[in-house]
Amino acid sequence: MDLGLKDKVVIITGGGGRGMGTAICKVFGAEGAKVCVSDYFEDRAKATAEEIKAAGGQAIGVGADVTKVDQVEAMVKKVVDTWGTVHVLCNHAGTLPERPAERRGTEGRYFAQQTKVSWEPTIDIPVYGVLNCCKAVISYMINQKYGKIVNTISDSARVGEPTMAVYGGAKAFVVAFSKGLAKENARFRINVNCVSPSRTTRIEGKEDEKILAEEQQYFEFYPLSKGRGRLGRPVDIANAYAFLASDRAEWITGQMLSVNGGYCMTS
Repeated sequence: MDLGLKDKVVIITGGGGRGMGTAICKVFGAEGAKVCVSDYFEDRAKATAEEIKAAGGQAIGVGADVTKVDQVEAMVKKVVDTWGTVHVLCNHAGTLPERPAERRGTEGRYFAQQTKVSWEPTIDIPVYGVLNCCKAVISYMINQKYGKIVNTISDSARVGEPTMAVYGGAKAFVVAFSKGLAKENARFRINVNCVSPSRTTRIEGKEDEKILAEEQQYFEFYPLSKGRGRLGRPVDIANAYAFLASDRAEWITGQMLSVNGGYCMTS
């Protein structure tokens, strides 16, 4: 199926590294989109862009901290200077394991053990990162009366999870914001949706026996894992982003798509 993404200008935050973000970038590249790979680590962004170009696609890599308005605006300006506009924004940037321990966020700790310092990255990146990036591109989308925004959320925002109260709360903000933004801008033919991904094999294609053995502890949480003998792959998630960013999803806005192997089945 042709998704009609050829020559669409797409910004993907959190696109460096080897996980979901990179898979999203590569799927858009394979669809013929003009891909801006944005990442906190510029070298990773550029490396992913080079991989897309080596496969015959069009891409640039840009380093940007999405919590910094000036860096986001500079990134969008580079995209517009290069390709003229922005058609699609995928907000996928997340917390950084390379930060000092006290700045890595709240993952793995109960709320009573957390501090304001640990809350900040957990809130800043999902909340202010999404706000900053949406603000930087929305005027282009309004002016051209066309745009697609896809935001990454979490099932912890929908059902709640221990140790993830603050993270789930931040992602719940993204859900509410996305719905409001979708209603505000539907008249400009702008669609805003969310993808809620599950745990995945972190590195695409590295499904050797050792990794599969380590991942089997999680199979009980994902009904589809039991039948297929694996966790989700980054490309499973990436395909959902490409669909929601395409005109095949023209009549879908303000919605949450869980791509989670059956982990969470909300009505």
